[in-house]
This record gives sequence, structure tokens and C-alpha cells, in this order.
Amino acid sequence: MANACYEVLDPRFNATFNGNAHLDKLFTGCRWAEGPAYFAAGRYLVWSDIPNNRQLRYDETDGQVSVFRQPAGNSNGNTVDRQGRLVSCEHGGRRVSRTEHDGRVITLADKWQGKRFNSPNDAVVKSDGSIWFTDPAYGIESDYEGDKSPMEIDRCNVYRIDPETGAVDAVITDMIRPNGIAFSLDESKLYVADTGRTHGAQHPKHIREFEVTGKGVGKSREFADCTAGLFDGFRLDSDGRIWTSAGDGVHCYDPDGTLLGKVLVPEVVANVAWGGGTKRNILYICGTTSLYSVWLTVNGPKLV
Repeated sequence: MANACYEVLDPRFNATFNGNAHLDKLFTGCRWAEGPAYFAAGRYLVWSDIPNNRQLRYDETDGQVSVFRQPAGNSNGNTVDRQGRLVSCEHGGRRVSRTEHDGRVITLADKWQGKRFNSPNDAVVKSDGSIWFTDPAYGIESDYEGDKSPMEIDRCNVYRIDPETGAVDAVITDMIRPNGIAFSLDESKLYVADTGRTHGAQHPKHIREFEVTGKGVGKSREFADCTAGLFDGFRLDSDGRIWTSAGDGVHCYDPDGTLLGKVLVPEVVANVAWGGGTKRNILYICGTTSLYSVWLTVNGPKLV
């Protein structure tokens, strides 16, 4: 182990970090930090502080943190679309919203088959412009992360928003609590975390890998089972490794499913995002109360 913040479980992990690069705490004071999204043009990161109903902004150029939006619909996961707009999954609004270039916040989807979503959690934008998002019920199960309300849809699905028509289709309907979501680099696979373990020891705590078939998915398999707490949000690097949140930090998985190593964080991690301008070699980490970063020797893909 070259540094106290890294745990090497497979020799291949050594190529991903520099032992002199330490974990940096950039900000603290959140109640549940989530959903980091990086804007390369402005070199800033936006993330959610769900219970405090706000989005925060970290300026990479000077290290300053400010409130980006409050109230923010108890937003959870955020991402950036191919036109550089912020896409947010809102617990309070029970919708997927988008911030336009002129600052307007519009609703992309808030219902399926006439029924309100549970509490959209995390989203990814495919190269064709479609938005795929998860919809567990965490935001309506209490007033902590949203507004306590009954489920109108009798299960927790993964949905796709059509970029041309805005139509919403359920693409995965057999998960307990679908959570983090990302495509493989060639978009032939869709990875989705299931945190169903929060609702019983008989339920999963894994990431599933689905074959992408046009506007839906086909066969699936278990990609990895979490060895510490639960997986939540995750991102891929430019070589296809998965860097995923977990109970003891960030776990790095090879595309073959091997757990290579960990970036150890002193708080439960909820989500990650790549930053660092054009190099994209900084991994931003949302811990429970804090925003962290670590400089790595691998890079995030240009579009995530």
C-alpha cells in the first residue's frame, strides 16, 4: 500500500494512482452529498445536498464553494447532457428536470402511464440524446430527502426518455431499488446498481450489467456484489474501469468484474464524477457530509 488512502487488491490497480496524491477534503457541511456533475467549459462542479434542498457549486479555479440553487427540488443525481445542460433527478419534484442555457428549469418527465414517479435518483445521457434514469422510492419514504408520499407506481423501474418525442418507457422493471446508472464506453452495456438491501437482507446490493438492444435492454448478469455497504453512483474511466461509491470509499472494478482496489474515504460515499478540465484526471467524491477529490493517473472519458 503506497498511501493510506489507497488499498490495492489486484496489482493492476497500481497503474491508476500516484502514491503521492492524497485525498483532499474540499468542502464540508452537507447532510447528504450526492450527484456531482462537472462542467468542463467553466471548470466547476455542481452537486446536491439533498436534505438541505440545495445544489452547491465548487469552482475548480479558485476552490470556492457557493450555493448554485436553493430550493432545488431535493435533487439527487445530476449529469450534463451533450449540449452542456444540467439534467437533475428531483426527489421533491418527483421529476427529471433540465436547466436550459438561459437558466430556465424545465420538466423533461414526471409521469409514467399517468402516474407520478417515485423519486428519480440518477441519470445518464446516451449519445443519441436519450436520458435513462432510475426511480427508487427513497425520496418519498420519509420527509428527510423529499416529501413523504405513497407510491403511485407499484414498483421501482429504470426509464428511458425519448429525445425526439419525450415519451417515457420503462426499460427495466425487475429491480428492487435501482440506483446508480452508467453506460459502457461503447454503449453496448448498461450498468445499474440495485440497493434493495436497504429493504431487507434477502435483497441485492450489487451492480447488474445489461445488454443494450436499441431503445431497451436484453440479457443481464450480476457484474459485482458490494463488499462494503452498498453501491450507489458510479462512473467509468476512459479504459472502461468502473469507479463506484461504497461504504468505505470508492471501489475500482476492472471491466472483467475484478475488484482492483479502493480509494478509502472516511465517510460513506454516494457518488463520483470526473473533473480537471480537458485532462479529466481528478475524481470528485461526494461523501456523506463532504466533497472530496483525488488526482489519479487515469482519465475520465470526454463525455459521461
